[in-house]
Amino acid sequence: MADVRAKLAEKGLTLPVAAKPVAAYVPAVKTGKIVFTAGQLPLVNGEMAKTGKVGADVTVEEAKQLAEICALNALAAVELVAPVDSIVQVVRIVCYVNGAPGFVSQPQVANGASELFMHIFGEAGIAARSALGVAELPLNSPVEVELTVEVLA
Repeated sequence: MADVRAKLAEKGLTLPVAAKPVAAYVPAVKTGKIVFTAGQLPLVNGEMAKTGKVGADVTVEEAKQLAEICALNALAAVELVAPVDSIVQVVRIVCYVNGAPGFVSQPQVANGASELFMHIFGEAGIAARSALGVAELPLNSPVEVELTVEVLA
């Protein structure tokens, strides 16, 4: 198992405090050894890091960094129901990209989340993944990430 906080520190990152829900849902649910997170936006200290459409207002590289922020927020959501150091496998990542018409580089954006989990968890951070283009996201977010992980118990 990974020491999540130490691996984040290697990248100059820290585990944030989980964002409060903006509607009628919980940030994460644990059932058995599986934790599902709600979609996480690129919120930093309660504020959107950037808004707009990828491929118009937001570059692919910026969106990739925003996906990493979403991934950090997903880990914070997991921490609400199970210690992040108890994660044994990242099972699935879903990345929604608010792209401009014709934008087709969703996988490159999703790499921001995938690469962070691979850095933290090594082989156990390699997950099944979907990278989807959508017309709009809440709060005009460029990206949103959902996470499914397996924990020890």
